[in-house]
Amino acid sequence: MIKVLLAEDMHMVRGALVALLSLEPDIEVAAAVASGDEIVPAAKRCRPDVAIIDVNLPGKDGLDAAVELHREVPDCRTLVLTSMDRPGTARRALTAQVHGFMLKDAPADKLAQAVRDVAAGGRVVDGQLALSAWDTTTSPLTSREVEILRLAADGLDPPEIAARLFLSVGTVRNHLTSVVAKVNARNKLDAIRIAREQDWI
Repeated sequence: MIKVLLAEDMHMVRGALVALLSLEPDIEVAAAVASGDEIVPAAKRCRPDVAIIDVNLPGKDGLDAAVELHREVPDCRTLVLTSMDRPGTARRALTAQVHGFMLKDAPADKLAQAVRDVAAGGRVVDGQLALSAWDTTTSPLTSREVEILRLAADGLDPPEIAARLFLSVGTVRNHLTSVVAKVNARNKLDAIRIAREQDWI
């Protein structure tokens, strides 16, 4: 029996996936959670063979949660689902070393087979998503620039970002200026838009 942990924030979708997977004779849904922050604690409790993780989760996003899961529960393999076809998502998934990556609108039997393949040690990557990863460019931003741009995207101004990260306001402004130049943006808002479209933040 393959034990599965399911992480999906939409209640109806989560319920439907649990019901569909429960129809499979060799798959047991051991836990179902609604946020990225719940994934590792739930995995430590139920020790699943495979975690099915939606990319777009509240709290910790699905890919960050997958990285933490690899570190904290290394025996659990990860299958990431996405309904988004943002160019950088596939590349981030591959960088996060997930074991499977597929679109949410795949047929139910395809999802069940993907769970089996991942549990057996294989890798499953949707062809269109693989092409998307191949076609995208690597982020030119440093980890500090990403951190600052995420906070700016959340509406924080340079003094608030500086206080949050224990930096000077001048340093924050310099990083934001660097980001704008690196992504060929017109201004900070344009840089945020470009970075989001490429899934760099």
